[in-house]
Amino acid sequence: PGVPRHTNRLVNEKSPYLLQHAHNPVDWYPWGQEAFDKAKKENKLIFLSVGYSTCHWCHVMEEESFKNKEIGEIMNKNYVCIKVDREERPDVDKVYMTFVQATSGGGGWPMSVWLTPDLKPFAGGTYFPPEDGVHRVGFRTVLLRIAEQWKENKDALLENSQKILEALLHVSEVRVQGQESPPPSKEVMATCFQQLSNSYDEDYGGFSESPKFPTPVNLNFLFTYWALHRTTPEGGRALQMALHTLKMMAHGGIHDHVGQGFHRYSTDQHWHVPHFEKMLYDQGQLAATYSRAFQISGDEFFADVVQDILLYVSRDLSDQAGGFYSAEDADSYPTTASGEKREGAFCVWAAEEIRALLPDPVEGATEGTTLGDVFMHHYGVKETGNVSPMQDPQQELKGKNVLIVRYSPELTAARFGLEAGRLGSLLREGRRRLSAARAQRPRPHLDTKMLAAWNGLMISGFAQAGVALGEQEYVSRAVRAAAFLRRHLFDPTSGRLLRSCYRGKDNSVEQSAVPIQGFLEDYVFVIQALFDLYEASLEQGWLEWALQLQHMQDKLFWDPEGFAYFSSEADDPSLLLRLKNDQDGAEPAANSVTVTNLLRAACYSGHMEWVEKAGQILAAFSERLQKIPIALPEMARATAVFHHTLKQVVICGDPQGEDTKEMLRCVHSVFSPNKVLMLADGDSAGFLYRQLPFLASLERKDGKATAYLCSNFACSLPVTSPQELRGML
Repeated sequence: PGVPRHTNRLVNEKSPYLLQHAHNPVDWYPWGQEAFDKAKKENKLIFLSVGYSTCHWCHVMEEESFKNKEIGEIMNKNYVCIKVDREERPDVDKVYMTFVQATSGGGGWPMSVWLTPDLKPFAGGTYFPPEDGVHRVGFRTVLLRIAEQWKENKDALLENSQKILEALLHVSEVRVQGQESPPPSKEVMATCFQQLSNSYDEDYGGFSESPKFPTPVNLNFLFTYWALHRTTPEGGRALQMALHTLKMMAHGGIHDHVGQGFHRYSTDQHWHVPHFEKMLYDQGQLAATYSRAFQISGDEFFADVVQDILLYVSRDLSDQAGGFYSAEDADSYPTTASGEKREGAFCVWAAEEIRALLPDPVEGATEGTTLGDVFMHHYGVKETGNVSPMQDPQQELKGKNVLIVRYSPELTAARFGLEAGRLGSLLREGRRRLSAARAQRPRPHLDTKMLAAWNGLMISGFAQAGVALGEQEYVSRAVRAAAFLRRHLFDPTSGRLLRSCYRGKDNSVEQSAVPIQGFLEDYVFVIQALFDLYEASLEQGWLEWALQLQHMQDKLFWDPEGFAYFSSEADDPSLLLRLKNDQDGAEPAANSVTVTNLLRAACYSGHMEWVEKAGQILAAFSERLQKIPIALPEMARATAVFHHTLKQVVICGDPQGEDTKEMLRCVHSVFSPNKVLMLADGDSAGFLYRQLPFLASLERKDGKATAYLCSNFACSLPVTSPQELRGML
């Protein structure tokens, strides 16, 4: 295309989402002082639009409304228009999403909110169609009506916005209520298990009818519940629910069978037809969860899924400098000649395409069987497409197929008279050819922004997979990414994390003119990653950095009056509320993960005030944990870790010695939710020995690598055989 007709201030931004809107006829501003000053000076309302670059309905609203010249004129005349990338500014997103959810009963993106010049919200919603329809009012009408109200009833509107703000402050507050003690872990765990069990889908796994999200927090809770109740029927059911859900997800269309990795969620009960965007935070958490499933069950199926996820991330979401990109879009051009993008175009197949790619006759199968027949049967491909019109309101997937494993290898083999052993290589060949064909299609948009928090989740995924699968290259990849964070998303002079950096021209890593400072979740997920990375690599430098960041987190975010951590810092005047997220959703809430982080930090440092803080967080969320722990499964899990006290597994030995490595392999092969691992290598000048004087008293027995199990810095008798150690774990 030629020179764009319009250009606005977003052209100077780094966020891929903001850049997507730089040539709208709307005079967009980024969130910041320039826009706020203009609204005050001209006494204009603010229209705030929040989304992210891989959000399907954000694209729809842009096409219909923000690219419409006439609507753009109405917006520019009556409002100061601000665009926010929610992944860059989760703090701004959360404040106004709290408002939209409280006033409209629902929420989501794109989020559309109208604010007074002093940033107080008074009207809002999500997606608006451009014109009035039978059931809903159009965006144009809403814009004109609100502008009219501002002219006619300004004072009432301002008064109303003040009342709304006071109500929001009240509803959103999480603080300790008089009692200072954490809730009883046994009851919280039992209630959470019961609530998950009641909402469990016995046939397809998962914990809702539809849509179905992967929600690794639920599965991690169930693994911990099982580990603490291994011999009871409830414990058995917890494990069965988690493993069945993971199997059904891996077989489903939410899993990309040709290009690897997982899509964001399924629109139906069967994990079949997804929304096709792929998010980094899902890949990181799922890699860790499937690693645990393998650790617990020993079933190679789960190890294969881990390798599949990490192959996708290494190939498609990795920056050459070591960081990880945020996401891949759902929408793309079906062919190089297409004029408009379609959801899922990169991932779906017509039956005739597959037939044409896989025409070979299969030796030893029933007469006339082609590779295409076997492949299409196994993956549920139908001539007319396998997506029901109910799952496809926009008719974008008509006649197309989303691959989903419909049969066990044994059943598919039997159907064509094949030996079961041959099926794997036939399906592999089919997937390889489809993958090559897909590489010819235009790729979906890649969001190359790199976020500290999500990079943290991905580092944990690589580190835990490296340990559970015994793959050193995964640990090395995690180390590279942690070094990237240190270099590009950390300011050594202030000791603070930064939120984001970007892939620039010629693949360099760039920072915005005014870098966005890290939020609570950036600290929490990075600290968790560094503890996971220490356990995988045993390099003490990562521990030292983790503890420094934990002190900084305490300083910036801790609430000394109401307890727990705020999501954002105190010193931003443009933020109306300092919130504490109280929901473990697609990503866990930062306060939930930080409970376990604090307990781990105390074990590595001897600072017992961190244990006290962990208890205070649980006390602040006590009411919610006792009534609806299913909303906080990661925090519910942490109540058990708090209650049972973390066990320090100390291996005394030479890091290079074969006997030490064997002991470490033993520790890594057992799933134990309440252990921390440390290697006492005898270097008394090293970081750990300086932090923990008790290590000096532990020695190698008969010169062999020796393990001690310690609780609160008091240790068991030494053991030197991996068998004995396994028994203790």
